[in-house]
Amino acid sequence: MTNTPLIEVPFVREHKSRLICEICPVLCKLGEGQVGLCRGRKVIDGKMIATNYGETVALHLDPIEKKPLYHVTPGKPIWSVGPNGCNLQCKWCQNCEISQFDAPTQYYSPQILAQHAMTNGSVGLAYTYTEPLIWYEYLLDIMPEVKHLGGLNVLVTNGYVEEAPLRNLIPSMDAANVDLKFIDPELYRKYAGGNLETIQRTIRIMHSEGVHVELTHLIVTGLSDNLDHIKELVDWIAGVDIDIPLHLSRYSPRHRWDKEATSINFLFEAYRAAKKSLSFVYLGNIISEEGQHTFCPDCGKLVLERKWGSVKLNSFQDGKCSNCGRDLNLLENN
Repeated sequence: MTNTPLIEVPFVREHKSRLICEICPVLCKLGEGQVGLCRGRKVIDGKMIATNYGETVALHLDPIEKKPLYHVTPGKPIWSVGPNGCNLQCKWCQNCEISQFDAPTQYYSPQILAQHAMTNGSVGLAYTYTEPLIWYEYLLDIMPEVKHLGGLNVLVTNGYVEEAPLRNLIPSMDAANVDLKFIDPELYRKYAGGNLETIQRTIRIMHSEGVHVELTHLIVTGLSDNLDHIKELVDWIAGVDIDIPLHLSRYSPRHRWDKEATSINFLFEAYRAAKKSLSFVYLGNIISEEGQHTFCPDCGKLVLERKWGSVKLNSFQDGKCSNCGRDLNLLENN
């Protein structure tokens, strides 16, 4: 690390000569010189320091649809950035090289990166690739900078965060894609190292506070590839809001999980089942025309057409269907 300021972690308590980080429910209990599970916290001279502050493991300009966010400034690019590390340990992590292991990073001050976020036609900054909430102290500083410059702040997150830290970020947060990995608490604990209740609370808080929320669910072979699981997942989402977009994504063998890739046939079964209860359902990690476009849930009009990375804006105005006036749950940055 070079030029990285020594920023103290704001949510910390002492317990028997150790410091407990209260940013996320892992609650790492650290002594002098010890590093937290997320790789971003270390006790130095008796203080817990965010050693990952501004340390960036990846920075790219992506289509916003790649996050995936299908209902946020459709067709626009967004600068995307992330830290090194994660506070969950999914056995099939698709970005394990930069989330589960130490990787080289480069420091950017909040002011410099915020300015960069508004170049090349970008609509703002997406915090993604690994787990952005482990960058909590940096987010507190950079998100208001991006907002001040007229940009959007977008989190692509596992949602594993305590309530008080989350609420501190909400005023600067415009949109989030939350990875809802399971609807079974035991599967969450055993295969990802987290708890379902926390992630569900995060989703409810974001939605109730006016953050645009989309959800991703990776269908993992041997664990979540059954329709009972999908039905329970969809029923829970519908209980929050049937207009929350759901992205059903295909798993492929990675990291420590070598089961075969999700069955294409099952993906389509899950997609069609979910469409019965939710307004907007999409398919990810496959090449298919079905499951890519946005249709008006009321009149069936094709309003957003997605093909080979391009987006055609068809029949909507001011976030509503041009044909029948139905709200499409779209966030635009005008």
